Amino acid sequence: MTDNTRTLTRARIATSVAFGLQGFLLAAILTQLPQYKDLFELSETLVVVAVVTVSVIAGLGSVLAEMLAVRTSSKMTLRTGLAVIAVFGGATGIAPNAAMFFVFLAIYGIGLGMVDAAANMQAVSIQHAKGRFILSSFHASWSVGAIVGALFISATAGLDVSIRVTQVIAGVVVGLMLLAFGPQLLDRSESPVADANITSTAKFTVPTRAFVLLGVAMALFYAVDFSVGNWSTLYVKDELLADAGTAALSVAAYQIAALIARLTGDYWVGKFGETTVVRIGSLIGVFGMTIVVLAQSPAVAIAGFLIVGLGVPVIAPICFSAAGRMAPPDQVDAVIARINLFNYVGTVVGGGIVGAVAAFSDLRIGFLIPLAFCAILIVLAPAFAPKRATTPVTENAA
Repeated sequence: MTDNTRTLTRARIATSVAFGLQGFLLAAILTQLPQYKDLFELSETLVVVAVVTVSVIAGLGSVLAEMLAVRTSSKMTLRTGLAVIAVFGGATGIAPNAAMFFVFLAIYGIGLGMVDAAANMQAVSIQHAKGRFILSSFHASWSVGAIVGALFISATAGLDVSIRVTQVIAGVVVGLMLLAFGPQLLDRSESPVADANITSTAKFTVPTRAFVLLGVAMALFYAVDFSVGNWSTLYVKDELLADAGTAALSVAAYQIAALIARLTGDYWVGKFGETTVVRIGSLIGVFGMTIVVLAQSPAVAIAGFLIVGLGVPVIAPICFSAAGRMAPPDQVDAVIARINLFNYVGTVVGGGIVGAVAAFSDLRIGFLIPLAFCAILIVLAPAFAPKRATTPVTENAA
């Protein structure tokens, strides 16, 4: 094994860990929100607003990630972002009151956006060096981290560990893993697009139409994803009259299916190409959401959410891959950071519009929106094969 291959392997593992840490801590925070609601006597509306606001603030973090990555490197940016979420994500557990809780949550949101953008910058650089599609495996690591985070909260709750201690432990875990794996991330000098990025002052030259189409697709996916994550449990519980334990299976089914989709996504893209995979995945999403909307029992709705998870989650890594491919070598990091902004547009849409429609009618009608979004993604599938602006460095080693 050559030194270059060993470097890429270590960087791939470290970046996968970074994706997993982001998913772990985000799940740990979101699954604790009901407890924070009781602890600080927050209203349901305020909790929802807080979640949506974190998504908006994370967009600012993505902008900061672009600025820092261009001036330093994606490695430095990712390490900084992980440090921010470790400190302030953990600090939410020791917030003395609601005001400080929201301050810590907001700063955590900035770090979240930085990690989101910089981790994908690292992943795209590693993929360019490998010369083949591998981005889906990184996003699978995020799903693993999210599942571990949810199980961690469940286990600590079963052991009667306070939410304050639990959240601090989660932050410490992220910090320790950062210290262990952060140095192994890909340095600028080791990146196939490094030399251009060091001195880049070029104007942003990515084709506007291609970039916007990819951005819209990114936003639509995350709107579907956030709709399922935010509203599926309530739908199964309130509309289909399931108990709380059964209702929670809707999110579990979707996340497990998403993990399967992302673990196998690299293979499917390599075999059939990005456009075909996006088209088929979106079609599966339409089928699954149709089942959800028509469901008359909790079991049928949960099966629908599982089917959605088997189809659409692979779209996000393909979108980042396509964005990185369309960018000139000196603009890859900037393009990844900017396309990532559409992530947060999607979460706001998924959380806000679906909830608003549900407030005026019900969630069955509300879920027609992500159903329509899946259908639009079928039409947008050709946008995932933009003209190549970079030439990957072929690296056949795994």
